[in-house]
Amino acid sequence: MHEDIERILVTEEELSAIAKKLGEQITRDFAGKKLLVIGVLKGSIYFLTDLSRYIDLPCTIDFIQASSYGSGTVSSNNIKIIKDVADDLTGFDVLLVEDILDTGRTLKHIVDMLSNRNANSISIITLLDKPARRVADISADYVGVDVPNEFVVGYGLDYDQFYRNLPYIGVLKEEIYNS
Repeated sequence: MHEDIERILVTEEELSAIAKKLGEQITRDFAGKKLLVIGVLKGSIYFLTDLSRYIDLPCTIDFIQASSYGSGTVSSNNIKIIKDVADDLTGFDVLLVEDILDTGRTLKHIVDMLSNRNANSISIITLLDKPARRVADISADYVGVDVPNEFVVGYGLDYDQFYRNLPYIGVLKEEIYNS
């Protein structure tokens, strides 16, 4: 599996430091608020787990799952909600946790959908930001690191459901997804 990686972009140590730094920032920014952390499945699971350990506030956690990629590498623009949030958002300050903000279409769709559910606020945190590919009018309130316009996997990010369990973020060799 590691042999499919061209190079490592973000190491395990860097990922841990990012989660700690952002978790401490969330703790400061959401102090005194009723925090609901919503992970965007499946990619956010590792980041959300590590991040939440550094949020020193009472919070609840829920999940939403949307898909626009299927097994390809390019968004289909056909976004479907596979699993919706179970919690009532009324009175909560929502923090959406995303693995990567790429085109922004899926996240924009989720934010628009959740905006009608009486949350006090909706903020976005993304581990990776890929602004070169953004087409939707959306940005994150908190960003771990910007990444170049390359196909990245690991730490929750996948190609055709594989590579999520890599402990780092790496660039996938092009021959893997173009074969």
